Amino acid sequence: MSATRNITGVALLLFALATSNAFAQGVTLPDFERVELDNGTVILLSQKPDVPLISVSAILRGGAVADPADLNGLASLFASLLEKGAGDRDAAQFAEAVDSVGGQLAASADLENITLSGNFLARDADLAIELLADMLLRPSLDAAELDKLRGRAINFIRAAKDTNLNALLPIYGHAFLFDDHPYGNPVSGSETTLANITHEDVLDFYAQQLGGDRLIISISGNIDTGKIKTKLAATFGDWRGASAALPEVPPAAAQTGRRVLLIDKPGATQTYFWIANIGVARDFEHRAALNLANTVFGGRFTSMLNTELRVKSGLTYGARSQLMRPANPGSVAIVSYTRTDATVEAIDMALGVLGQLRDSGIDDDMIVSAQNYILGQFPTALETAEQLGAQLAALEAYGLGTSYINDYGADIMAADGDTIAAVIEDVYPASEDLVFVLLGDAELMREAAGTYGPMTEMSISEPRFRP
Repeated sequence: MSATRNITGVALLLFALATSNAFAQGVTLPDFERVELDNGTVILLSQKPDVPLISVSAILRGGAVADPADLNGLASLFASLLEKGAGDRDAAQFAEAVDSVGGQLAASADLENITLSGNFLARDADLAIELLADMLLRPSLDAAELDKLRGRAINFIRAAKDTNLNALLPIYGHAFLFDDHPYGNPVSGSETTLANITHEDVLDFYAQQLGGDRLIISISGNIDTGKIKTKLAATFGDWRGASAALPEVPPAAAQTGRRVLLIDKPGATQTYFWIANIGVARDFEHRAALNLANTVFGGRFTSMLNTELRVKSGLTYGARSQLMRPANPGSVAIVSYTRTDATVEAIDMALGVLGQLRDSGIDDDMIVSAQNYILGQFPTALETAEQLGAQLAALEAYGLGTSYINDYGADIMAADGDTIAAVIEDVYPASEDLVFVLLGDAELMREAAGTYGPMTEMSISEPRFRP
């Protein structure tokens, strides 16, 4: 009986993998309509009538890269402020208007965009557009609400320094890796830069960085495309353009040699480490091969990094590799943590796995396993109206065609060992060209940290992320 169950289980697993692979290779974006208004606003409409819902995803190009150097966090604060009253509604009334129909509507900023996203019943489409228009065309930008948001953001950073070091690690890391390049700016700001932001700065940001020429609106779901298109054109077609040009962000130079940043948190019992260099951009030609390599290296529980640092050695509860891929080359990083007295052992082990990846690549069995893993997850990323609308908006924002999605499954299956080996050599840095960021008790690991390269030291109590 047990053997029969095992055979049946294996057969079901193989069937599931084959089915998911066939499905993923055939995943394509549904038909959608693209309209560009005279003022530059782009409208994307996609019908998905299987459920009585609509999803709204609006992207305004330009995000934290548009923050002045001493005002990092301005775009993030501004986005949060969009939720705190607009049109004739104050913050409480605006929230009630959304909640009263069971809707969701939120705004946030990332490195290169400000995004507004919402979900509503299809019958409330007019209200969704009204609220979106109020947020963009008639935001309250209330000074008192700004004060509250700014204080909350500063307190969140201070609290994270005690309770969520893992979340702060890549912020320190990117600031050190990119230095004064815009990609090194902390999206959410620092204690210092947030404190510098005034109400006048927020008003200037709105005038300079928002406008119809920056706007992409994607609406998916159970919609009447003709009616929605007419309403959006009438609502946003006359919105003035942003008064400032989009920031020009040059590619950052890759790190040559080694540098170390040691962030001192006295009394810490663990060392958090982030080891990185400049990686690739979102439009990287061999994205499929890179994703396969990264899945095997550090992108899943059974990855090379996690297997060595957690499963076999027990040095950590998790080790992973991260790829940040914005419009220009971002970062490629190894991230983990360990007890303080095992810092050198864990870092050396991570570097050893990196060397193994670069020297030996990944074999055919690993490739097949990674293909199955990626293709098993890929279709679920485009199931809902919300996912579809957000994907269409992102493709438009980054100037990527539909082939970015439509050809992805086939590209995953077509990637071979030679292609993946070339990508590994191109993207993953050699051990001698790395930036190390270590966060922990400096007194206990200062000497060891210094063995990895020229070292800069700062205290976690400093109200900034750059040394």
